[in-house]
Amino acid sequence: MFTGLVEETGALLALERSAAGARLTLRAPLVASDARPGDSIAVNGCCLTVTARDGDALAFDLLAETLDRTNLGALAPGTPVNLERALAANARLGGHFVQGHIDTTGRVLTFEKVNADHRLEIELPSAFAGYVAFKGPVAIDGISLTVAEVRAASFTVWIIPHTLAMTNLRTKRAGDFVNLEFDLLAKYVERLLAVRG
Repeated sequence: MFTGLVEETGALLALERSAAGARLTLRAPLVASDARPGDSIAVNGCCLTVTARDGDALAFDLLAETLDRTNLGALAPGTPVNLERALAANARLGGHFVQGHIDTTGRVLTFEKVNADHRLEIELPSAFAGYVAFKGPVAIDGISLTVAEVRAASFTVWIIPHTLAMTNLRTKRAGDFVNLEFDLLAKYVERLLAVRG
């Protein structure tokens, strides 16, 4: 379980593909400082298991499902990635409950500066439109954000300067794909209603 509050942006070192999936290696001085094999780390919002550590470098094994559902398979060496360690039981919950289970990716439609802030509009696949609500939470590349506007095929969030400086959003452009995780409660409500008919 995570909060969507990014602790560090790490740098992708390598993505080595195999028949089973891929091995992702990244540099993360802060997050790697106390990481051990078996720990859960959110990488661009995707919960991954540390398989090896070498100094400030961490390695993760990715399944084909992870490559298909996230933007991790499209990353190039040097690309910044958002990192968050798993939530400790006694920690403050400053964002919202984020599982690290990516639902889909969305394409950045517009990302423009408006005064001191930035307006980010993301394409919303129709299959997931019911999970997005005005003022509701959404995790974008693992960042806990609040939906400011919902349209038929997109939604908008606003990015404050601190979030821009501390996350990989500072490198995003129109056309880029971001990982999306929608609110857990909305999924349970949908399932409950479906079961009850």
